[in-house]
Amino acid sequence: MRRAKRSTKRDGFLNTLEFALTTKGRRFWSAVQSVGWLRRLVNRRLISIAASKMTPRPDPFSTRSDYTSWDSLTDRGYDGRHLGPVVRAPDSLPPVDRIGELFRRPSPTRGEDDLCEKSTVLFAYFAQWFTDGFLRSDRPQPPDTTPDPKRNNSTHEIDLCQIYGLTPQATCELRAHEGGLMACQGAGKEIFPPYLYAADGTSRFGSITVAREGMFDPQDRPYLFAIGTDTGNVQIGHVMMNTLFLREHNRLARELEAAYGWDDERVFQTARNINIVMLIKIVIDEYINHIAPYRFRLFLDGTKGFERARWMRTNRMASDFNLLYRWHSLIPSELLAGGRMRPLKETALNPRFVPEHGLGLLFEEASSQRAGRIGLFNTDPYLLVAERATIEKGRAVQLASYNDYRASCGFPRVTNVAQISGDPRVREALAECYRSPEEIEFYVGLFAEDPRPNSVLPSLVGRMVGVDAFSQALTNPLLAPRVFNRETFSPLGWQEIKKTNSLSDVLNRNVTRRDRPYAVTMTRAGWERR
Repeated sequence: MRRAKRSTKRDGFLNTLEFALTTKGRRFWSAVQSVGWLRRLVNRRLISIAASKMTPRPDPFSTRSDYTSWDSLTDRGYDGRHLGPVVRAPDSLPPVDRIGELFRRPSPTRGEDDLCEKSTVLFAYFAQWFTDGFLRSDRPQPPDTTPDPKRNNSTHEIDLCQIYGLTPQATCELRAHEGGLMACQGAGKEIFPPYLYAADGTSRFGSITVAREGMFDPQDRPYLFAIGTDTGNVQIGHVMMNTLFLREHNRLARELEAAYGWDDERVFQTARNINIVMLIKIVIDEYINHIAPYRFRLFLDGTKGFERARWMRTNRMASDFNLLYRWHSLIPSELLAGGRMRPLKETALNPRFVPEHGLGLLFEEASSQRAGRIGLFNTDPYLLVAERATIEKGRAVQLASYNDYRASCGFPRVTNVAQISGDPRVREALAECYRSPEEIEFYVGLFAEDPRPNSVLPSLVGRMVGVDAFSQALTNPLLAPRVFNRETFSPLGWQEIKKTNSLSDVLNRNVTRRDRPYAVTMTRAGWERR
């Protein structure tokens, strides 16, 4: 189906100009990147511009209360919030089930309109796994069973808690306590996380839990992995990423011990630091560059030069950013995995899948398949329960409207649904559900927008991701000027960081060699910028 063009009247002159300057002029940007000092200067400037599109932390409001207090500013068990709460009459909003249907993918068939022009399924796997490390909603422990939508279970950092655990006790349990290694099973490069349960069915790791454990087939319970966070077993993408970074930690540990002869503790801590920074480097050098439509390729260069930036403040996860990253529509209804196309449901709650088919093959298959298009009317029915839960969370914490967030990000408020999307289905649905653009909810508006040219994300999502990505990643203590150096990571570790730019780099040194490297990419083959 050919889409109509979205009206661009409410994009704003400066926004339009900035987009044109950063996405046009291939030769100009190539020349800029060829001059070392100029490349570093422009890199810092573009990052600062992106990170400054919203007012910097600390946010005056949190989900703890509807006014500012010392506790609301410091209790990070509650989510931050960029905009204050907005109270709406319950009957002024459409029913949750009605709004949830705006996300439903009408057919499992893979039509061109349902697929992303740029992204592979690997991008979807990585995005979900990466954000699950810090965007962690409340996980109540028995006897409590009902999550509090205002609270979180996050460390608020990019810290690879996905493999190292959320607490020092969990980290201790997941370590081998020998040679700086993480506990694992297998031999050579073909290692995997250890099983959570012993042969008699008792847990071997007291601090490790599994989300939705009751939904796993009882026959699969013995094969549940002991992974740092409770979501580590829920989908093959999570198991793949956790296994990869576990292997990378142990590879680094062995090389550090061989090179320096350190004790277990120092080897473990140094390998952990290197592994975390490698992840951040992949986030900037590959993940963000895949998302961004820029001609200039951004890169991680530490934080020297950012010391006085207004956005260099302590990180804190926020409710609005939590909703922002729920890209369920990226996942196709069928996934190429283990040599054939499989229904989405078959790749979930299946911990045996990755060891059976091998890490290299699964990464290559995910890299060869197009991801779904981010937007309304494109979430598989299997994931609609997550969409409804997200809508309910936004209402429970009284998030401001879509137009309020546009204004806070420097976009003019829209006055007509034609300014949001060129898709007739989206325009009609928004007009039916909301009496005016001012009433459109934040989560709905985010994904109602058409994607930007040469990007996987719509405008408001892309702008807010830019703010969050840089103000979160670059405030990591390991990137501070006095920390980001050879002394912290060792000469060997420093060199490993420098030569790592992508998931492909990490994957191909952690799988059994074959006659050619595995093709691992977030950007689909044949994609060309318009």
